[in-house]
Amino acid sequence: MELRRDIWIDDSVPAKLTINGKKYEVDIAYRGSHIRDFKKKSYQVSFYSPPKFRNAKVIHLNAEFKDPSLLRNKLSFDFFHDIGCLAPQARFVSLKLNGKNEGVYLELESVDENFLANRKLPEGPIFYAVDGDANFSLVSDLDKQVKKSLLKGYEQIHGTKEDEDCLRETIIHINTIPRDEFEGTIMKYVNIDAYLRWLAGVVCTQNFDGFVHNYALYQRRQTGQYEIIPWDYDATWGRDVNGEEMESDYLRIEGFNTLTARILDCKTFRTQYKDLMVNILQNQFTVDYLKPKIQTMHEQIRPHVQLDPYKKRGLNRFDQEPDYILKFIEARSAYIQKELQFL
Repeated sequence: MELRRDIWIDDSVPAKLTINGKKYEVDIAYRGSHIRDFKKKSYQVSFYSPPKFRNAKVIHLNAEFKDPSLLRNKLSFDFFHDIGCLAPQARFVSLKLNGKNEGVYLELESVDENFLANRKLPEGPIFYAVDGDANFSLVSDLDKQVKKSLLKGYEQIHGTKEDEDCLRETIIHINTIPRDEFEGTIMKYVNIDAYLRWLAGVVCTQNFDGFVHNYALYQRRQTGQYEIIPWDYDATWGRDVNGEEMESDYLRIEGFNTLTARILDCKTFRTQYKDLMVNILQNQFTVDYLKPKIQTMHEQIRPHVQLDPYKKRGLNRFDQEPDYILKFIEARSAYIQKELQFL
């Protein structure tokens, strides 16, 4: 009741959470922006006693309300992992709230210091790209004006004040390194292989917002290089944020943000991207590779979708989605292969 008083307030409330018989003292809050207005809410859960769950201090429970398959976010993160990118772990859960069945949710790992520790990655700062200003540019993607702050669009999740200065400096370098020096200099600031793998993942899954939003930045302090981590990938695999059909050629293979444009302007990096994409199209982004994964996920959650008060009436559409996604993969792969000839 306290949360429902104003769904737009980020303040959390204390709660008791039971997982497989084990009780936790937690704080719970609504998460997301426009999704807060949906009937089926998404939540952020912070653990206090015990202080962690599966080595995590915070987890996210996503309703996936607009995705008729409920699969797209998890399928995306698993795909990113398979092509060599850092990505959050995701698993399906059933949720009851005050004894009432709320249906199928996707439990998402938070990208924070525990994300790094669980992968034995070096400690380093993490920034979330929270809106369209996180475009690696000196100019806002929202109002097309010069940014008053180069950290517009970013929220620091982990790190120090000096890490903010470092990100500002990196954004300046991305925009001001002379063209003839860019290839040799940008590698001081960006892990190019990791970036190109992420780029390939965004392009394959066709996340239109993925270039200026829906990602986290992580810097390995020992190298000074930034890596990019995907986030919120429900509007993918042929559907947009409202769950409506998105044509398979909607997103160009070059993507769009300042850093991507400058990286692909370098012949060496462009060739590296093309070779990487060809490999992915032959191995991971294929119907043969993804069909068993999609079918397994679909079969795993179907009995629970039948009981989901928000989704059970759309069961016929839910059952049609695996084939829809597979047709998208075929069409998107054909489009990307064709476009690679002209890159």
